[in-house]
Amino acid sequence: MIYPTVAAAASSREVVEEFRGYNHNLRIGSGEFYDMKNLTSDSYPVLSPRKARGVYAKPASPNGLIAKEKLGYVDGRNFIYGESTVSMGLSTAAEDNPKRLVSMGAYVIIFPDKKWLNTEDLSQYGEIEASFTSSGNVHFSLCSIDGGEISGVSVSETAPAEPKDLQYWLDTSGKPNALKRYTASTKTWVTISSTYVKISADGIGAGFSQNDGVSITGVTVPGLEDLNGNHTIWSKGNDWITVVGLLGETAIQAGAITVNRKIPNMDFVIESENRLWGCRYGVAANGQTVNEIYACKLGDFRNWNDFRGLSTDSYAASCGTDGAFTGAAAHLGYPLFFKENCVHKIYGSMPSQYQIQTTALRGVQAGCGNSLAIVNETLFYKSRNGVCAFDGSFPVEVSAALGTEPYGNAVAAGHGNKYYVSMESGGKWALFVYDTAKGMWHREDALHASAFASLEGELYAVDAGDRNIITLLGSGDTGETSVQWMAETGDLGLSSPDRKYLSQISVRMRAGEQTRIEFFAQYDQNEEWVKLCTAFGMGLKSFSVPIRPRRCDTLRLRLVGDGDAKIYSIVKTIMEGSDRF
Repeated sequence: MIYPTVAAAASSREVVEEFRGYNHNLRIGSGEFYDMKNLTSDSYPVLSPRKARGVYAKPASPNGLIAKEKLGYVDGRNFIYGESTVSMGLSTAAEDNPKRLVSMGAYVIIFPDKKWLNTEDLSQYGEIEASFTSSGNVHFSLCSIDGGEISGVSVSETAPAEPKDLQYWLDTSGKPNALKRYTASTKTWVTISSTYVKISADGIGAGFSQNDGVSITGVTVPGLEDLNGNHTIWSKGNDWITVVGLLGETAIQAGAITVNRKIPNMDFVIESENRLWGCRYGVAANGQTVNEIYACKLGDFRNWNDFRGLSTDSYAASCGTDGAFTGAAAHLGYPLFFKENCVHKIYGSMPSQYQIQTTALRGVQAGCGNSLAIVNETLFYKSRNGVCAFDGSFPVEVSAALGTEPYGNAVAAGHGNKYYVSMESGGKWALFVYDTAKGMWHREDALHASAFASLEGELYAVDAGDRNIITLLGSGDTGETSVQWMAETGDLGLSSPDRKYLSQISVRMRAGEQTRIEFFAQYDQNEEWVKLCTAFGMGLKSFSVPIRPRRCDTLRLRLVGDGDAKIYSIVKTIMEGSDRF
């Protein structure tokens, strides 16, 4: 007799041995995770938790972070550099925060305070701006460029009848007047092209330096009103300065004059090619509406108003694009100034050659100016549409794996091959890491970082939550005892149109002796997570954790761990049937 037989159910195995990071979309690839916490690509293709973090410092009011030979940051009214505290009297007012710290040579420049510090000699610090208002009589006299006074000047419309050699004559026959000097050997009056006025008052030169660009106001002496305006200080002493000007006789003014060395208020400031560059959209200090890009004198961050036609001059130019500036960066030797829909790129080697090239493209999202960071010559930033990689031509979006969440307020840094970015969506913060070499994302945790700095193989961050300055890569005095991590797969079982179920899942891994890993399953897109089993570390050796879920069409697997582990593979055994069963 022949008995009927039942064919064995067909089965197949899927092996995932390459873990491709975070992908928060409905359909994701094999080896990707819909959600995760505190995982990294450091052991790629193996999945592993990130390094334990440490605490570098616990300042009372951290604000800003910068890396030079040592780590520097603002703590309230002070600047901390390494182990040294410099009492700089920084502002703690809300309108003067957050701080922007810019490096230029040995100096750290602090905005919006407009203060500087020499990191090679911490006793040297001060204000970028300077101002003087006279309190007594002010003397005006004709002088040479070095401040030597010129006396005995004849003032008339006609030349002196019997001039002596090197005698001076102020010719008032035309406008403007002209200063001339007699040369006896040729019996001619030679016009002096550059003339200077010495302005003397108690303490007028103490706060300024030679070649400073300044503005002068308050001059009321008849014939000297042209001294009101912008000037260069050609020479100085504590009680005098010289500027370009012309007068015949020494004059005295009782009323006060004011001399200012000012720096524009700027939205963003960067350093490029030994200059500070900045931009401003809105109302300037003088009350005028501006849409401008600025640069200081070559090698001199104190001077932004010196225009003599030299290669070392300051620079200022207006932009024709609408909207506020949203970020600035120096990239491949060029200053870049972003708006949300364009970028302004500065070409040229000196002010007379500078040109602004404006390109319409996806710019930096408003509120994400601190997301600009360079990784291996590529500039990354947060645009309105996602994180972009910019090589100098056009940006390319690299953040499709982050899903459709509307992130903003991004702060970022580059370290090694990775781009670290802390972003907010709906009041919730997340720290994402993009491995540029492998092209994959990982999500760490809910760190709200207000600033980053990379120094000597370590990445530092200001934790806006507890105000600590932390280390993200393992150094620090008080670190985490263990790292809690999580990995959640996408829906398993969507790749086949036939009826099927996952009969077994095996996870091959190594885990430390103190490591605890819990396995959960979510069946057929039900919101409930069912605990499958718990695995404990068996030392640093490989072992398999067989998981037998209940019969279902689709399944999500979640691994929740505490401690060191490395996951080498996930093997799925799939039993298949017909379209009906």
